Amino acid sequence: MKKPRIKYFYQLIASHLSVLLIAFLILSIVFVRYIDDFAYEEKAQELERYGQQILRELERARPGTDLQTYVSLLRSQNIDFIVFNQESRILYPFSGAFPPVELTREEWNVIERGETLVVNRDVERFENTVTFVALPYVDDEELIGGVLLASPVSGTREMISELNKTLVTTILIALAVALIISLLLSKLHVSRIQRMQKATSMISEGHYDVNLPESNFDEIGDLAKDFNKMAGKLQQSNEEIERLENRRRQFMADVSHEMRTPLTTIAGVIEGLRNHMIEEDQREKGIRLVSEETKRLIRLVNENLDYEKIRSNQVTLQKEEIEAEELLEIIQEQLEIQAAEKGDRLIVETQPEDIIYGDMDRLIQILTNIVKNSIQFTENGKIYLRAYKKAEQMVIEVEDTGTGIDVGEIDLIWRRFYKSDFSRGSGQFGLGLSIVKQLVSLHDGDIQVESEKGQGTKFTILLPHKQDLEA
Repeated sequence: MKKPRIKYFYQLIASHLSVLLIAFLILSIVFVRYIDDFAYEEKAQELERYGQQILRELERARPGTDLQTYVSLLRSQNIDFIVFNQESRILYPFSGAFPPVELTREEWNVIERGETLVVNRDVERFENTVTFVALPYVDDEELIGGVLLASPVSGTREMISELNKTLVTTILIALAVALIISLLLSKLHVSRIQRMQKATSMISEGHYDVNLPESNFDEIGDLAKDFNKMAGKLQQSNEEIERLENRRRQFMADVSHEMRTPLTTIAGVIEGLRNHMIEEDQREKGIRLVSEETKRLIRLVNENLDYEKIRSNQVTLQKEEIEAEELLEIIQEQLEIQAAEKGDRLIVETQPEDIIYGDMDRLIQILTNIVKNSIQFTENGKIYLRAYKKAEQMVIEVEDTGTGIDVGEIDLIWRRFYKSDFSRGSGQFGLGLSIVKQLVSLHDGDIQVESEKGQGTKFTILLPHKQDLEA
């Protein structure tokens, strides 16, 4: 069975009112108790002051001489008094409705000690509940009796009742105001949470472009900041995923396109050979064509595997000090025949004492890719392989006199499967230059390209010295 839900708005209202009611209840009890005690204490002090005045009159004359004035005055204030002796007999007034005095032994002890006896509420010895005080009456240092003043508590109760009514009215008004304020504050807090809930729903639906109002006022403001940071990171992640997905789709399209041509060629030649559709004198050419296209497919697969290893940091460089002249001559020997087929010359320019610090195999791979690229786009020209030392780094240059690249497309050549013939007039898809850039980065180096359409291209590789890397 599903438990009933209580909206957070009502929870806030209930919690606010509960706290207020408990606070008002405690304050009311304390306040009423304080007012009650204060009122009776004030009444007792008033009676004590009148009693002291009566005692002063008794000290100046015999009992009854001038006390009638006090009788009239005090009765107008609903206060009665008597003067009594130690036997509890009333000495003054001589007649009246005041009942006989019946003090307990403990109360007599208070008077005998010369102290004032105060009883805030007495409900047994008088017709009505009264507040009374008894002051010791001493003549010539001899205790004669006392003066007792009593006043009904009804007047005090009426005053306390009025105060209680005023207190209840005040509490009701305060509760009404507190309820209005609680409604406004609860609505404010709930609206902030609802905005966050709405934003969370948008995030769950894949809409990451959300932004909550931020503040330093409270934890909800801090939560909004963290939420916006999370949304921003999710947006970046989503954009990166989309970029990766686009690259994946583009990669699949490029690889499919790249493989389709050699596979089609291979399938066509094999079909022609099997059906004897190729002349005997053309068969050797067809077989050579199949071999070249097969090598092309193998190169494509190897480049992809190599590229992914480099991107996933699965390549470990074995760095050593390499003579620049030896490295460039190896490249010259490996590619000299291929360059000659295009009518190109490979020219090495370096000093015997120049030293390059790096991985020999990977540097050969870097330079081979660059030089092959230069050979592909240079006919009957020159390709220079240079190496020279600078104070900050070692410089390797590959410069050709080929067709060049448009300035606006230089940055595009590093892209995976970028079709270089858009900028250089001919060519094919490949990963060569993408691998070059990754391998140079692994050497903590940098590679730059300078080119102009029809004026040739120069690749410049900057590699740090060994002592700089170890510093």
